[in-house]
Amino acid sequence: MTNLPPPAEELRILDAELRQLDLRRAVLLRRRAWLVHTLRAAAAPQPAQGTGAAPGGPPAGPAAGAAARRPETTAPGVQNVLLVLGGVLLTVAAIAFTLVSWGHLGIAGRSLVLGALTVGALGAPVTLLRRGLRATAEAVSGLATALTVLDAYALHEVAFTGADGVGYTAAASAVLAALWAAYGVRLGLFHPLPLAVATAHLPLLLWAIAVGAGPLPLTAVLLATAAGGSAVALRAVSAPVRVVAVVGALGTGAVGVLSAGWLCWSASDPGSAARAAALLVVAAAVALMTGRFAPNREVAVAAAAAAGLCLVAGSAGVLRVSVPGEWTVPGCQLFAILLLAAERTSLPLPLRQGLVRAAAAVQGFAVLWAVPLVAGSVLGPAVQAVTPWSGAPRTVRDAVFAGVPAPAHASTVPLVLAVVAAALVVAGRRTPRRPAVMVVALVLGWAAVLVLPVALQLPYTAGLVTQAAVVVAALGLAVRSDRADGGPSPLALTALLLAILTSVDLALLSLASESATIGVLVTLTVLFGAAGRRPRHAPFTVPAALAHATALACALGASAGLRPPHTALLVLVVPAVAALIASRSSGSRATVPVEVAGAAAGLLALALAVPDPPMLALVLSLNGVVAAATALRPERRAVGWAAAVLLPAAAWVRLAAWEVGTPEAYTLPVTGPALVVGYLRRRRDTAVSSWTAYGPGLAATLVPSLLAAWDDQHWLRPLLLGVAALAVTLVGARLRLQAPLVLGAGVLALVAMHELAPYLTQVVGALPRWVPPALAGLVLLVLGATYEHRLRDARRLREALGRLR
Repeated sequence: MTNLPPPAEELRILDAELRQLDLRRAVLLRRRAWLVHTLRAAAAPQPAQGTGAAPGGPPAGPAAGAAARRPETTAPGVQNVLLVLGGVLLTVAAIAFTLVSWGHLGIAGRSLVLGALTVGALGAPVTLLRRGLRATAEAVSGLATALTVLDAYALHEVAFTGADGVGYTAAASAVLAALWAAYGVRLGLFHPLPLAVATAHLPLLLWAIAVGAGPLPLTAVLLATAAGGSAVALRAVSAPVRVVAVVGALGTGAVGVLSAGWLCWSASDPGSAARAAALLVVAAAVALMTGRFAPNREVAVAAAAAAGLCLVAGSAGVLRVSVPGEWTVPGCQLFAILLLAAERTSLPLPLRQGLVRAAAAVQGFAVLWAVPLVAGSVLGPAVQAVTPWSGAPRTVRDAVFAGVPAPAHASTVPLVLAVVAAALVVAGRRTPRRPAVMVVALVLGWAAVLVLPVALQLPYTAGLVTQAAVVVAALGLAVRSDRADGGPSPLALTALLLAILTSVDLALLSLASESATIGVLVTLTVLFGAAGRRPRHAPFTVPAALAHATALACALGASAGLRPPHTALLVLVVPAVAALIASRSSGSRATVPVEVAGAAAGLLALALAVPDPPMLALVLSLNGVVAAATALRPERRAVGWAAAVLLPAAAWVRLAAWEVGTPEAYTLPVTGPALVVGYLRRRRDTAVSSWTAYGPGLAATLVPSLLAAWDDQHWLRPLLLGVAALAVTLVGARLRLQAPLVLGAGVLALVAMHELAPYLTQVVGALPRWVPPALAGLVLLVLGATYEHRLRDARRLREALGRLR
């Protein structure tokens, strides 16, 4: 047996088929116009013999080229332009006649002229359609619709002069819309129906304005008009009618919804808010009905989402005046969760999806509302670093928002974040993107617990304990996630990062109290050190433990009353421990992060020791020892360069601190054995560079002597240093060794410049003032002229130095 669909479904199918027929008809008409144009072009007269074109060949000459040129427009296009232009001109003439020449005729003349014009314009399309002139009939009908508007204006000026303008316009627009709709349907014309639909949006609104309706009735009228436009858009077959109806419905509906929302949220009592919320419920019902019968899935989903937002906005407006302010957002969340119950109803799938999206959007807005408190809780403790150990405040909120007002209605922020996190956990079980959803849920849950002490204004100690518990829980979750997944997972990585961020926040928050600072830093160092025993987490947890240990060393030094240079000795324990850990975990992913953390601690120690030169020399030497120990590992031989710089620098700083006037007495005993050791090493291993073998030994004497000679006013030290540098340079050139050649030549050049500087100053002072600029310009010109040649020489010199051992 044949299964007949319900009438509504059959009507929808018929409408869809008719739309497809309209589209097919349009395609066939365009194809017909092209074929007509092609046949006319083919039937055009060909150029005669003797006009410059050969028989069977292409036409020659400008005339032939012009004849062969295709027309730039089609005949139907020219016809439409002419008809539209004619209709517009006639309409303008009629308007000018009505507005300008109206007063020159009597009552009978006026009625006769307009009546004759209107009747003639309305009746002419009938005859034109019978003759097959549809385009001309459309143009004349456009003039007829314009004349009906002028008739309505003339009728008001003659017969209804005392009528209210807005009310008369409402009645006239209703009559004209009905007249144009009947006229278009009766004759099958194109433009009267869209014009009638557009005009039909005006009567109710104008009538409400005419009777002096308040904001609530006006909003209801707008929503009713939108409902009518939606019904027309769903039932219309013609595409222009649907477009006009959709635009009108969207415009009036959007204004109506915004007006209802404003009335609901600005209401001062529950009754006013409930009446405005009822309008939002009506708007939601209209949107749901539109989505129910919409032929397009995307339109149905969008309509259902708009309906859900309207329902939540209405309920939130009622809650705002019925409950305390901090419970408004949780109430919106509750209504949004109720929307999720649509998943278990018999509504069509697009409507259910739209309601779910509306619920998700509400939860997103709730999270945005909680962002200020979360950001303040994360960034606020940094203020304690400005005035450390100034005294423990009474509550955590006083420590976080010190001198800054806390966000209003913040007591329910943890509940809002926890609800969203729980909703994501439940939703993540049924989605293929479960890892990403669980990561977002973890971040929201972390934020809920983090802001809990601030929102509830817990005591300062309770806040520290809560954040420490968050660190422990995050580390435990990271371990459990790795154990469950069998490898590093996004959830475990997120938990590690949240643990590190919370630990930094906790350390900053503890700076308000001395005892809290030391206790928190010890706890964090132990926690992250213990977590670093797992190889998968070590690249994150071990550097974090070293960072907290560095802060602990600084705090212990300050607590013991040590000056920063002496505190640097405590900080140096961290680089030593980092070097030991890196040597035992060589080749793992944690090696580089651990070494970077140790190097950062070493630099901090150097910065702390700068004000005290003797202590700076000691710190430099200890750093050099750590670097030398690191360089013993085969894969870290390059760190030996750092040791080669740090150890001589320590000696030089120590000599400067002792105010030694003759540094050679201390440096030469070091240089001799160093050069012997370098020579013996090069004998055993010819691949060793001269910089490694002889560079540290030569620099240990040449650099301090150069610094001393730069301030020496006598001639003996510069002379001896110059002779020694010349000898080193000659030895390097003779043996083709790069380090002696470069170091000796550099020191010799600097000594020579130092000795010639006074004489150059005298010469420059004796010359006229224009000579130095002129000489400088001449030098620049010469350098510019010989630039390429000098570059070639420099390349040759570099290649020659590169060939040295």
